Amino acid sequence: MSAEIVTFGCRLNAAESEVIHAHAAHLSDTVVVNTCAVTAEAERQARQAIRRLARERPGARIVVTGCAAHIAPAAWARLPGVSLVLDNSQKLDPGAWGATAPAAPVVVPDFAGRARAFVEVQHGCDHACTFCIIPAGRGPSRSIASAGVVAQVRALVERGFPEIVLTGVDLTSYRADLPHLGALARRILADVPDLARLRPSSLDPEEIDADLWRLLAEETRLMPHLHLSIQAGSDLILKRMKRRHSRAGALAAVARARALRPGIAVGADLIAGFPTETEALFAETLDFVAEAALPYLHVFPYSERPGTPAARMPPVPVAARRERAARLRQAARLEAASFHAALVGRDVAVLVERDGAGRSEHFCPVRGAAGAAGSVVRARVAAADADGLLVA
Repeated sequence: MSAEIVTFGCRLNAAESEVIHAHAAHLSDTVVVNTCAVTAEAERQARQAIRRLARERPGARIVVTGCAAHIAPAAWARLPGVSLVLDNSQKLDPGAWGATAPAAPVVVPDFAGRARAFVEVQHGCDHACTFCIIPAGRGPSRSIASAGVVAQVRALVERGFPEIVLTGVDLTSYRADLPHLGALARRILADVPDLARLRPSSLDPEEIDADLWRLLAEETRLMPHLHLSIQAGSDLILKRMKRRHSRAGALAAVARARALRPGIAVGADLIAGFPTETEALFAETLDFVAEAALPYLHVFPYSERPGTPAARMPPVPVAARRERAARLRQAARLEAASFHAALVGRDVAVLVERDGAGRSEHFCPVRGAAGAAGSVVRARVAAADADGLLVA
C-alpha cells in the first residue's frame, strides 16, 4: 500500500499533495500530513490529526510537511509518532522521499477521486500583508515556466479531466517566461484545445492584468467565475492590513467583471474581526458584501499569527470575531439565494463530481445532475435555494 496523504489548507497544498503522493508511492505504512499555517485552527486540526494517527496506527511512519511545519519544524517534530519533518523546499523533491527523479520532465498527479485537477503555476509571495505568515513558509514569489504548465495541463486533459484550476499563493504575480497570468492562460487555451474548462483560483483584484480581463470577456472556456482576495470592505482596515486595493478598487473590479461577462459569479475571501475592527468598521465590510452582491465567500475569523505585525495590534475579542464571521456568512447566503434564483429556467453546464452532485460553470453547487463522475452535462435549472441549484 502506498503512502497516505492528509492535506490541510489551500488548493495549492492539494496540488502539491498529489505530487508528494507520486514521489512517495513506493512507501508503505507511511502517512504524510501536509500542514497549513494560515490560521491557528488549521494548525490545531493538523496536530489533532497527527495525535489521532499516532494512537490509531502506532506502527505507521508519520511525516509532516507544509507551511506550518516549515515555520516551526521543532514543534512538529515533538508530536507523538512523527518520524520526519520536511520543509517546503524539500517536499516536492523526489529524493526527499527516497525516490529517483522522474523520467518524464513533468510529474502528472493522479487526482484520484476528483473531477477537476489543480495545476500549480506559482508559489511564494513578495507582499507583506500584516496578518499573513505565508511568506515565511513559502518564501518569495516564484513562477513555473509556461512550457511545464502547458505540458501538465495537456497530460491531465489526456487523462480525462475536463476542468483545470490554476493555483498559486499569489496567482496574479505570475511572471516566468510570460509577462503575466493572462498570457499564461491564453497560451494554455491555445496549446490545449481539448481543455473544456479553465478556472483560476483566488486573484488579487488590484493585479488582474489586461489580457486576463480580455480573456474573461472573449473566451468561453475560461469559466464565468472569479474569486477575489479582498479581505475587508473598510478602507481603514485594508490600510492596516497593508492590502494593495481600496474598497472602491474592489467594487470596480467586481463591476468590471460583470460588465465584461454578464451573469458571472464573484466570490471573495474576507477576514472577520481583524485587530482594531470596531462594529462600525465591520459594518462597512458587511455592507460591502451587499453592495458587491457576492454570493460566494470564504470567511475567516481573524487568527493571530506569531511574528506578524497584526498580532501586535489591539485585538478584537474572539467571540466577536466568530459572531461577525457568522453574520458575513449569512449575508453571503442571502446573495447566493438571489444569484441562484436568477438561474432558474436556464441551462447550465455541470461538471459531475459524485452521486449527481457537481458544479456549474459559475461554480454553483448543483444537485440532481445525470451523468458519470468527471463528465460535463447540460441540464436545466428547475429550482434553487441558498445551497445551490436543482437540475432536471
